[in-house]
Amino acid sequence: MARISSLSILETPETQALLAEKYGAIIDNIQKNTISGVLKNKDLSGDPVAGTVEARRIANTQSAAYGTARSGGAGTKIKAPAVVVPLNINREIINEVEEKDIKTFGVNDFISRKTVSNQRTLERELERAFFAAAYSEGTEFTPEGTTALDKAEELIQSIETTKNEFVDGVDRALIHMVCKPNFYGQIRNKLDTDTNNASVTTATGEFGTYHGVMFHSSVYLPDGVDVIAMVEGSVAQPVLTTISNPEKIQLSDAYAFGIFFYYGTKAVTPDLIKYISTPEEEDNGET
Repeated sequence: MARISSLSILETPETQALLAEKYGAIIDNIQKNTISGVLKNKDLSGDPVAGTVEARRIANTQSAAYGTARSGGAGTKIKAPAVVVPLNINREIINEVEEKDIKTFGVNDFISRKTVSNQRTLERELERAFFAAAYSEGTEFTPEGTTALDKAEELIQSIETTKNEFVDGVDRALIHMVCKPNFYGQIRNKLDTDTNNASVTTATGEFGTYHGVMFHSSVYLPDGVDVIAMVEGSVAQPVLTTISNPEKIQLSDAYAFGIFFYYGTKAVTPDLIKYISTPEEEDNGET
C-alpha cells in the first residue's frame, strides 16, 4: 500500500480496510503474546454479542459397568455446570491524528504505530484483569518450606492432589505457575547454581518446565502475591472488539479512530487456583 499523506483519505474504504487488517490481528497477537492467552478457558459457547458466554470446567470422566449406557438409554452426563461469564467491562482506545502527524509519518505508518501501541495497552489490561480474578476467586496456600523452590513444589502438589466431585487428581502437565519477578528470580538463581539441575536450561527468558510444570514470570500479578498456580482453563476471559473507523472531529482538522472492546473475566475452576502471598516484612520498630 503506497504511503498516504492526506488526512481526507482516512475516510476512504482503502484506509478502513487497512484498519480492519491491523486491528483484526490484535486478538490473535494477544493470544500468542500473553500468559493469560495461553491459560484462559477456550471451551466457550454462546454469542459474546448477546453479553454473556458459558464456559465449561475441567472434569474427570468416570467409568461404569459394561451395558450401563445401553440399559439407561444414555451415556453418563457431565456433572460440571457451565459457568456464565458476562462481558461487563466496556472500554475504548481512541486515537486522534492531526495534520502534523500525517506529515511526519504518513497515515500507513501512523496507523501501524498506533495499533501496536493499542495492542500493548489491551494486553496489559487483560493480563491484570485475568490474574486479579484468579487471585480474588482462588484460595490462599500457606507453604511450610522457606525457599522459593520448596514453596513452589508444595503449591504444585496441593493442586495435583485435588480430589472433589469434579476431579480425581490433576496431571502436572496441565498446571502452570505464574510468579512475580522476584520469586521467579529466586528459582532461577537456585537452578543456575545447583549442579544437580544441569538438565534444566535457564539461559533463555523462560526456563520452561520444572518438575513437569510450566513456569512464567509476570509483572501483572496483584500486589502482595508471590505466585499463582492454576490449571489451564481455570479462568475464562471472552473479549469482543469493534473497530471505530476514522471520523473527523468537529470544528478541527483532526480525525479520530480506534477500537472499542468488551470483556469479562471469571474463574471457572476456583478449586484449581491457589496462590502464595508475599511475606510481610517484620516491623523493626523504626518509624
